[in-house]
Amino acid sequence: MEWMKELETAKAAAVEAGKAVMEIYREAAPVRVEYKEDRSPLTAADKAANQIIIKALREGFPEYAVLSEEEQDNKSRLEQDLCFVVDPLDGTKEFLKRNGQFTVNIALAYKHEAVMGVIYVPAAGDLYYAARGYGAYKRTSDGEIKRLKVSEHTDTASLRVVASNSHECAQMNELIEKYQFKNLVKMGSSLKGCLIAEDKADIYYRFNPTMEWDTAAMQCIAEEAGAVFRQMDGTVMTYNRADSLNSKGFYIVNRAENLLV
Repeated sequence: MEWMKELETAKAAAVEAGKAVMEIYREAAPVRVEYKEDRSPLTAADKAANQIIIKALREGFPEYAVLSEEEQDNKSRLEQDLCFVVDPLDGTKEFLKRNGQFTVNIALAYKHEAVMGVIYVPAAGDLYYAARGYGAYKRTSDGEIKRLKVSEHTDTASLRVVASNSHECAQMNELIEKYQFKNLVKMGSSLKGCLIAEDKADIYYRFNPTMEWDTAAMQCIAEEAGAVFRQMDGTVMTYNRADSLNSKGFYIVNRAENLLV
């Protein structure tokens, strides 16, 4: 199946949502923060981006289900083969730090598999996107488009590693200590997976739990660029599940030979 109509709609919605995010990002006054039940931050930028994306997706594909971080979950989505998985602002903590490391994520799951992914980086104007069997691409702020392909690095000593900027964990610290990575970058949001897709990093391990909307778009882009994406126990990550928590963690590696856990 082709997913071009869904992809074009998601790309346009992500860019439009990103513009709304940046309007709030550039405001001189401090951003007001609310906290959800899980203590994760919520801002006007999250809400504005969500409104734009949900409107575009429901107008374009009214028969598809939608799972969004900022929407009340409607479990009737479980009866649907097609479900958009949305994180209107991935990296809200980075947004509040004003470091530019936040993204807008839109994915499409078909029969529990991520078949389309869009990640927009509002602060940079870069757009990453992919669809199953179509490949992965990056469109820069100046309009240049390039196809993405992971690196072929297999030398452990020179592996380029990305890790979370705001979610440290003991297991990752132990891995860093064990291998003494010379090329380690800590970064926020789904940008870490995008770096692997475009041959700027080789491995990313996430031991901490995440949510479906954190990984769906990133997985499709990384896999279409040639990366290996699995849960920490080696099983396939699925989407549009009853429980949206990615409890097992996950890893992305440029090549299977570089799996260190």
